[in-house]
Amino acid sequence: MGQLKRFFIGSPLRTRQIAHEKLPKWKALAIFSSDALSSVAYATEEILLVLALIGFGAFAYSLPIAIAILVLLTVVTLSYRQIVHAFPSGGGAYIVAREHVNTPASLVAGAALMIDYVLTVAVSISSGVAALLSAFPSLLPWRVELAVFLVMLLMILNLRGIRESATVFAFPTYLFILSILLMIAVGGIQIWKEGWHGYHAQGAAPAADMWTWAGMLLLFRAFASGCSALTGVEAISNGVPAFRSPAPRNAAITMTWMSLLLGMMFFGITLLAYAFGIAPKEHETVVSQIAEHVFGRGPLYYVIQVATTLILFLAANTSFTGFPQLTSIIAQDRFLPRKLTMRGDRLVFSNGIALLSVLSILLILVFHGDTHALIPLYAVGVFLSFTIAQWGMMKALLREKKKGIARIAVIGFGTLITGLVTVITIVSKFTEGAWMVTVAIPVVVWMFYVIRNHYSKIAKELRLDLHAHPQQVKTKVIIPISGISKVVAQSISYAKGISDDIVAVTVDFDDEHAGQMREKWEKWNPNVPLIILRSPYRTVIAPLLKYIDTLEKEKEGDAFITVLVPQFIVRKWWHALLHNQTAFLLKAALIYRKDVVVSTIPFHLHE
Repeated sequence: MGQLKRFFIGSPLRTRQIAHEKLPKWKALAIFSSDALSSVAYATEEILLVLALIGFGAFAYSLPIAIAILVLLTVVTLSYRQIVHAFPSGGGAYIVAREHVNTPASLVAGAALMIDYVLTVAVSISSGVAALLSAFPSLLPWRVELAVFLVMLLMILNLRGIRESATVFAFPTYLFILSILLMIAVGGIQIWKEGWHGYHAQGAAPAADMWTWAGMLLLFRAFASGCSALTGVEAISNGVPAFRSPAPRNAAITMTWMSLLLGMMFFGITLLAYAFGIAPKEHETVVSQIAEHVFGRGPLYYVIQVATTLILFLAANTSFTGFPQLTSIIAQDRFLPRKLTMRGDRLVFSNGIALLSVLSILLILVFHGDTHALIPLYAVGVFLSFTIAQWGMMKALLREKKKGIARIAVIGFGTLITGLVTVITIVSKFTEGAWMVTVAIPVVVWMFYVIRNHYSKIAKELRLDLHAHPQQVKTKVIIPISGISKVVAQSISYAKGISDDIVAVTVDFDDEHAGQMREKWEKWNPNVPLIILRSPYRTVIAPLLKYIDTLEKEKEGDAFITVLVPQFIVRKWWHALLHNQTAFLLKAALIYRKDVVVSTIPFHLHE
């Protein structure tokens, strides 16, 4: 098992090597920005899918919606640059809210981010598979299996460590950026030479019912769907500690480059879709249609499809970096299991990575890897965390003696806008699935409080008075046996070292065997009394538990009962299948008994 683990994950790293796992900006862009950059592969399509419900003429509104999203991206980026500098320890919205708002707000932000990270993996992997299926439709029956396989592959890569995974991810990320920018440039040249031949050129007038209540609601819904382009923007603020020194400055620069690239690619794809009159198709993505229009079904088309598949696959890696970091911080505050704070062999939060993988696979299985079914769940959590983070940052700035009016104005405007987007997203997508996230966030927050309450109760019960010193207590030792052997002799020798009150107990099913056992025991004479328990129903555990119950009632004060379970250890795993598991079952039955100590005395066999 150990060799298999080394093969997949690699050799353990020393704790002091963590400094060498820090990322330069060009690698950090690949590992933290893949989620945000990859969203251009489906954000435009999600806008068009909603506008299609109004009518073909409504596609003309995709450009104004894209411009509004670019303004929102600018405001969020400026806000989060300040958060990066103010909170270099990472944690993003959770830390900001914890320090400057209150605990409930921080837990809401933490729950929203955790849910969003899980959705990011499910959506990104499902979208990547959809891009692959656009080029290779024959793989359609294997959609869910492909998605699950890719999640497992990502998990293994991340368990190997941040630096190794960043090196692997850098090439596909930059291939995607270059291929999309090339497609936009060549498409722009075609538009310049051939003119617009899109929706208006095709004679499609805006839908007549656009400005009715139903039309406005769909317009807002299209805007909310397009806002999925902003998911992942906060990832850098959550992972500042992963950057090389000076971490805040490098993180802020990386965030700026990410936003510029995201804005150019998102608007460029939306513009080309508008200019070429692209409409959503069931089994072909909008990016695939644009690439085919620009390059034909030649090598460059397949390069873009492969690059899109890879970036969507790697976009999930943003969550594999941010989710374990976030859960470790929440776990340090005792709102999640403490095991999430521990680093594995490769200096990554292995338990957090495993938890994220399991939750994401469950989501893919439940929604059958359908991107359009997952997208409505997507933006609620991220925009709620945007709003809480900026609210906390604004309160922090207002408390400072040297107040920067421009900074406060930017943060305040960002808080207002992202808050409105959160409400719009919940209302417009509520029946499509946003209700699930709206319900899930309070449930996760409730879970946080249950875990914290558990840890608080344990801490209170375990708190020691430093003036009280340990006192020696008596213990009665019980040794369950099935016969007389070297294992029993070793157990009695050990028992005599810890107590003078020792008794051996055996369970017998018939009088004849019990008599033989008694005679053999007295002949051996280990100076330990033997208690023979009769079992007319041929069970072993029940009579032993009943006997221990009797001793518990008779014991005095703080005395303990120690059950020493003799157990021989076989050399090969399959040998264990040839022996009964009475020792294991007995330990399992006694472990939760008060004032009963259960210990195994191993005897290692040579054969």
